[in-house]
Amino acid sequence: MTAHASTFYFPSPRTEKFCSQCGKALTRMVPPGDSHERDVCENCGAVHYQNPRNVVGALPVWEGKILLCLRAIEPRYNTWTLPAGFMELGETTGQGAHRETIEEAGVNIELGPLYTVIDVPHAEQVHFFYLAKVLDPALAPGEETLEARYFAPNEIPWENLSFRTVITTLEHYLRDLETGNFPIHHYSIPIPPPKQRPA
Repeated sequence: MTAHASTFYFPSPRTEKFCSQCGKALTRMVPPGDSHERDVCENCGAVHYQNPRNVVGALPVWEGKILLCLRAIEPRYNTWTLPAGFMELGETTGQGAHRETIEEAGVNIELGPLYTVIDVPHAEQVHFFYLAKVLDPALAPGEETLEARYFAPNEIPWENLSFRTVITTLEHYLRDLETGNFPIHHYSIPIPPPKQRPA
């Protein structure tokens, strides 16, 4: 078997072509008793549901500085982000946020409370960010990270941040830092206007 570089692989499209149960071609239709179009197998009856994907991450802090990771992958290659990624089956949102922080920054954290819950309907995602305390500042970035670094609040690279969910989470954090009160923030990211980068 030929080995490909990691850049060869990509997430498969949401719309499927063939049934994973019997291999027959799928039909796009509204199944009886349903209200949405689905990928349906008219051979075996399997309905291939597509649901929003959860992105889980953390806002890790060490001595007042925020940990950010420089992305080594698309989308948004070479932009700064909070450590985050897609939640895996069999884990909680908190476990996923902790795992992603270790994978992307190689840092040990103590996960704090849930901080932002962000609906991103145009991307078919929901993002969850937790506050986190860094237990040891040593960094060992993984393959998806070019560099990991701690930023003081006045050093955040606002012009080179990756996603609007990251930007708004950081904005909430800096405002809440002034009061010392960090409530849960739940909001939606609208469809971006033309010529702006999507969340």
